[in-house]
Amino acid sequence: MTTYLLAGGGTAGHVNPLLAVADGLRARNPQDTVLVLGTREGLETRLVPARGYELLFVDKVPFPRRPNGAAVAFPPRFLRAVAQVRAHIRAHRVDVVVGFGGYASAPAYVAASRERVPFVVHEANARPGLANVLGARRAAGVGVAFAGTPMKRSRVVGMPLRREIAELDREALRDEAAAHFGLDPHLPTLLVFGGSLGARRLNEAFAGAWKDVRDAGWQLLQAAGEKNELQDPGVAGYTLLPYIDRMDLAFALADAVVSRAGAATVSEISALGIPAVYVPYAVGNGEQALNAASAVRAGAARLISDGEFTPERVRGEIVALLQDDAALQAMRDAAASVGSRTGTEDVIAMIDAALGR
Repeated sequence: MTTYLLAGGGTAGHVNPLLAVADGLRARNPQDTVLVLGTREGLETRLVPARGYELLFVDKVPFPRRPNGAAVAFPPRFLRAVAQVRAHIRAHRVDVVVGFGGYASAPAYVAASRERVPFVVHEANARPGLANVLGARRAAGVGVAFAGTPMKRSRVVGMPLRREIAELDREALRDEAAAHFGLDPHLPTLLVFGGSLGARRLNEAFAGAWKDVRDAGWQLLQAAGEKNELQDPGVAGYTLLPYIDRMDLAFALADAVVSRAGAATVSEISALGIPAVYVPYAVGNGEQALNAASAVRAGAARLISDGEFTPERVRGEIVALLQDDAALQAMRDAAASVGSRTGTEDVIAMIDAALGR
């Protein structure tokens, strides 16, 4: 029997790949023990127990970004967090630690090193987080989701995907998906979404251009966000929802996608071979544009900046793309070079290598 400690959390970008690997380990050998390390503040407090895994806690200790009181207090607080993880490792006789970034990972890497337990790092974003950059220096294995991610000694292993996405048979589910969303399975469908809260820029652009999409012979399935102010026109062939709780069915129906460029979003769309136009979120350090870069370079996707995404751009570029069958097919073919459905298995293989198997 093997005991795994998977560290990560805070956001869905860290929790979801962690849970995909946890599910893969549990499915491979139910006799093994899979534990999760997180903080008391992140999404892991809700998502991990709901999936049936024991959640162990470590204090949230942000890295100081400037010399101030928090910087002075950081060393003793961080050492206390490391001690907490070392205690977990000893109490549960952990054989290997796997980190996915976030506040829980940094002390986990240091604790594993001091306990002489091998550890593995997985970085989901094209621009890596500080915890993973530091952890990669001593890790037994470093895996990244995107080619070109600047991580020492890393190799591309892809993104661990939810099983319902990794095993999705789009053609087999198309009729069910169309019925679920009230659309026609025989007409091409454009899927538009911007995350659980929606994306104002996408909403405003399609509010002024949805008729052009319909006039081009395409249906439109749009998740506008839980706080959107769009008015549903109530016309056939346009399904406007606040949130899509069955993304597997949405992807099964989608013949093209317009979306933000979160790491998981790009990975899932590429793995499924769906042509995409990404509109990276303009706030932050530019990581969304980097996430989409490999798909754009391969020809599997196009990128339009947030500031340039207008109804006129939808009419002039996206509608033209939807009417170009050859271009769409070329994008589908290109996705095969950047998309992967085996991220979970590849990360588990990296863990096995760290254990000397």
